[in-house]
Order: sequence, then C-alpha cells, then structure tokens
Amino acid sequence: MISAHWLAKRQSHWDRLERLLNQTSSQGLGSLTRAELQELGLLYRQAAADLSTLREDPSGKTYARSLNLLLFRAHNTIYSGQKSSAAGILHFYRAVWPGIFRRNLRLINAAFLLFALGGLAGLLLSITQPEFMRLFLGPQMMDTIEKHKMWTESVVAVKPLASSRIMTNNLSVTFIAFAMGITAGVGTVLSMVFNGLLLGVVGAACWLGGMSLSLWSFVAPHGVLELPAIFIAGGAGLRIAQGMLFPGMLPRRDSLARAGGEAVRLVLGVIPILILAGTIEGFISPSPAISWHWKFILAGGIAMVFFSYLFFCARGELAEAPAEIALPARVVLHC
Repeated sequence: MISAHWLAKRQSHWDRLERLLNQTSSQGLGSLTRAELQELGLLYRQAAADLSTLREDPSGKTYARSLNLLLFRAHNTIYSGQKSSAAGILHFYRAVWPGIFRRNLRLINAAFLLFALGGLAGLLLSITQPEFMRLFLGPQMMDTIEKHKMWTESVVAVKPLASSRIMTNNLSVTFIAFAMGITAGVGTVLSMVFNGLLLGVVGAACWLGGMSLSLWSFVAPHGVLELPAIFIAGGAGLRIAQGMLFPGMLPRRDSLARAGGEAVRLVLGVIPILILAGTIEGFISPSPAISWHWKFILAGGIAMVFFSYLFFCARGELAEAPAEIALPARVVLHC
C-alpha cells in the first residue's frame, strides 16, 4: 500500500514538473535556464520511476493515470527541443561526446582487448599453421604479398572512388559492431575478435613476406583514427548488452532504452572520424609520393591531437550540459 506521506512528498515534485512544462508551453523551451533544464530532466526521470512504483500498487492507479499524462507532456517537450543546429552539433562534439567516451572507457577497453586477442590468435595461427593463413586470405592476396606488392596500389589510381568505398566499408564494420550488441553482446564480441584476427593474419603474412614496413606505414596514418573508432563502436555494442543483461534497479526495458540511447550517441561521434580516416586511407596512406617516415610522423601527430581531444576536451563541462536530458530513459506511455 502506497502511504499518504510518500504521495505528499512526491506530489510536490510532480507539481514542479508541471509548472516547468507550463512555462515551456507558453514561453518555449528557451525560456528555461540551464539549471531549470537540468531540473526538468531530473524530474522527468524521477517521475518515470514514480510511475513504475504506482503501477505496482492497485491503490495508485488513479495517480498513475494523471502522472502518465504528465510524463507524456514532458516526453514531447524534451524531444521537441532537440532541433538540429550548427551550435548544437558543435556543442555535442566539443563537450558532450568526449564525456560519453570517457564514461564508457571500460567497455571500449574491453572491445580493444577482444580485438587484440583476435589479432594475437591470427598471428600465432599464421606462424604455426601457414595453410590457415593462405586459406584465410585467399590465393590472390597471398600471391600479391609473395611478389612483394601491396594490394593497395589500385587505390592510388582511383582515389575518390576508393575513398568512398573505404568510408562505406568502415561505416559498415562500425555499425555491425554496434548493432550486434542487441544479441546480448555475442555478435559484438565475434565482430571484434574477427576483425582482430584479420589484422593479425595480414600482419603475419606481410611480416613473413618481408613487407612489414610497407603494411604498417600504410595502416598508420588512417589506422590511428579508424581502429579507435571500431573499438568505440564495439564499446557501444557492449553498452547495449550491459543494459540488457544487467538492468540493476531499473526494469529491463528501461535499462535497455537508457543504454541504447547512450550507445547511439557514442556511435554518432565516430562518424566524422571514420569519414576523415577514409579520406586519409584513400589519398594519403597508399601514396608512393609520401615516404614511410612522413607517414609515421603524420600518424603520430594525428594520434596526439585525437587522443588529447578524447581524454582532455571539455573536462568539467559535461555535468553542466543540458544535453544530458537529450536521451532520457524511455517510458512506456499508455494514453
């Protein structure tokens, strides 16, 4: 039985949420201060939790119906305020996304470790069982390596087309790693291990063929962006799996919705990174006019800027950012 004391205490929060919604209805979302925007998001999430409590008790049905309508208004108000603008996009990439990256760093590191294990397995299998390497890469690629030629030479002749294809492929790999989180993470794990295995086998084949310098000088300029982007997508897939398998105190549906919202924003951040990586891979990485020294120097410079952005950009700003309410926990509304 829900106590009168609990209802009286929660009613003041619902009333405050209603007043904020009335203000946005009459004056627009822009009339709220930063603190009020944060309060709106907090009250919305708390009201969603209160609604779950009310639905579990038959005596709370009347309150549940009115609170459900209030949440419906709050949901529409919050989402209607998400109009794309140059300033909003800039804020997301400058202040919000690096914070989301840092919050999910453990999952991203887990994706990296899965990739590394796959790479190590590919290396060991290729060294100990050469027939596996040949079967995995195929006779055409193996013949190219044995002739001390890079299969990337064809990229140089058709740079714009190749760059477009590379971007498409990179985006496909990234979205597969992310989307497979819905398989409770099994698909994401397999995707990370397979991509690591592929790089490990290619690395071993080039090493045994005396082409390691050619391979890694090609990979380095774009790889310092492309590989972390894949790990981040893998972390996003694992975030979905985490929400599905470990809901904590939330209903599983709400936990999955919250995890999915954060995972989507995590993946959105890697799209421009992959576009830049594809451009570098199509125009710079395979270019014979650029020596391997300069390719490694370029890779070092890109890595320094990129990781400084990820780990140090906008520290301390995320807590104040109104974007925190952009993807609140989903509530099932029955109006």
